[in-house]
Amino acid sequence: MITKKLLDRINELARKQRESGLTEKEKEEQNQLRQVYLAGIRSQVVTALESAGCKPKAKNDSVCSCPDCDHKH
Repeated sequence: MITKKLLDRINELARKQRESGLTEKEKEEQNQLRQVYLAGIRSQVVTALESAGCKPKAKNDSVCSCPDCDHKH
């Protein structure tokens, strides 16, 4: 879940990276925080699509669901 605390820490590490660089431990933390952030964004997008009446395809479903299209994307 994306919280203000998460965003503040991501921004703090980004600022420090630009100004003086990060330690290996901080780089690992930054990567983990970014993964949590991206998972939150993906979840929000899926929820928005579902509430709009669209059902996201499964990752292994490569057939287009367009009504006028029989292409594989």
